[in-house]
Amino acid sequence: MSGTRTFLLPDLGEGLTEAEIVRWLVEVGDVVAVDAPVAELETAKSIVEVPSPYAGVVAELHGSEGATIDVGKPLITIGTLDQAAETYRQEEKAGSGNVLIGYGTPESAGSGRRRRPRSTTPASARPTPGAPALQQLPTVATAKDVAGAQRSTAAAPRPAAPAEGTPVRSSQPAPSAAAAHAGSSSAPKARAVPLVVSPLVRRMAKDAGVDLREVEGSGAGGLIVRRDVEQAIAASSTPSTPSTPSVGELLVDVRTGLGELRRVPVSGFRKAVAATLSRSRREIPEATTWVDVDATALLDLRESLRTATDPGPGLLALMARFVVAGLKKYPELNGFVDTEREELVQYDGVNLGLAAQTERGLVVPAIADAHLLTARGLDAEIRRLTASARDGRLTARELACGSFTLNNYGSFGVDGSAAIINHPQVAILGVGRIIDRPWVVDGQLAVRKLTQLSLVFDHRVCDGGTAAGFLRFVADAFESPASILADV
Repeated sequence: MSGTRTFLLPDLGEGLTEAEIVRWLVEVGDVVAVDAPVAELETAKSIVEVPSPYAGVVAELHGSEGATIDVGKPLITIGTLDQAAETYRQEEKAGSGNVLIGYGTPESAGSGRRRRPRSTTPASARPTPGAPALQQLPTVATAKDVAGAQRSTAAAPRPAAPAEGTPVRSSQPAPSAAAAHAGSSSAPKARAVPLVVSPLVRRMAKDAGVDLREVEGSGAGGLIVRRDVEQAIAASSTPSTPSTPSVGELLVDVRTGLGELRRVPVSGFRKAVAATLSRSRREIPEATTWVDVDATALLDLRESLRTATDPGPGLLALMARFVVAGLKKYPELNGFVDTEREELVQYDGVNLGLAAQTERGLVVPAIADAHLLTARGLDAEIRRLTASARDGRLTARELACGSFTLNNYGSFGVDGSAAIINHPQVAILGVGRIIDRPWVVDGQLAVRKLTQLSLVFDHRVCDGGTAAGFLRFVADAFESPASILADV
């Protein structure tokens, strides 16, 4: 069996239409097995590894890192081993420089993407005998690269000298000025053949129009690796900026007259956030209510649960337990609005969403069936979801199944916030920072641990009385947790 098969980007979750390539886990020429991960993709605020459904040799990667691919479009092309062998035999026929210099396969075998034109360079000399030996190369090269390079270097015929005035495209580099004086003991020897063995590095250089002869390799023995080509691309595309740039050297915004310091593309991650929040603002008639709460007793309870061998449930887990109990008492806030059927839906159970800030932005994973968990069980799930969010390993279901959101924005050092409801949910409860403040207790002024709770709710599902009842229930649980725990 021979040929290639193209793997199309699958549907990675309900409602997802595109994904951003975060990192390729394979390179062109690598051998992959069925179900071997080939790429890390980011979509719906989560990073997932996508496995290959085919076994064979990677023939083409359809998109660079950072590019966005639509669902159903080509992601990677896998060639069978027979096809890979045939392709390599064709490459061998192209000449010795095809492997080492790294200008890749003929244009007919490319992906069809537009590339920068490559200028032709006359060549009148073959590599010098002083070029580095292949055995100095590290083992990152594939077997076919090393074998092909050895055969090409050993067996390549000396190219015929071109006729005067005739431009010639050659796979061998032109001799540099230093090479012209190679006989001088004071002049360094020029590297006639750049050390490149990775097909991906060759392809990157070719697509970007980078002359590999001018790239200094940072790998073992002077090997040119991916980061070297990336640095060369950045150096050629980014003009040097003085320490104090003037407006004349920057793009100028027409409205303000100010220079544009930088432009940052909107990633798929931010697109998903923007779409959800914009829809929430557009569709939900929201209202906000808040209350100051004495959380001194809550902190005391948290400390009393600690032992020498057991840290006990965290503060956020205790808060989550009170929120779940409140939603059982006020189920209107644990549902959604079915606009097509004009019905208010209430859930039988709670999937508690927890807003978490990560390096990639805000995510809201949910604890499934939170109403069935104890404070200790909630604490374990909070820790697991937090670690997954930090590593970008949340599943699409964990990000989409929430029925109510708890937002601990006090971790940012702020007291209050009028948050945006996480559509299609109908409410979100925020908890501010807990700090020492003066508070009247039994007619006496005292220093207590104060925080602020704020509830943003969809006014279509309930009136202010219901929202206030829920908020007061949670506030009372904060202030007298021992009495509430007896009932939850």
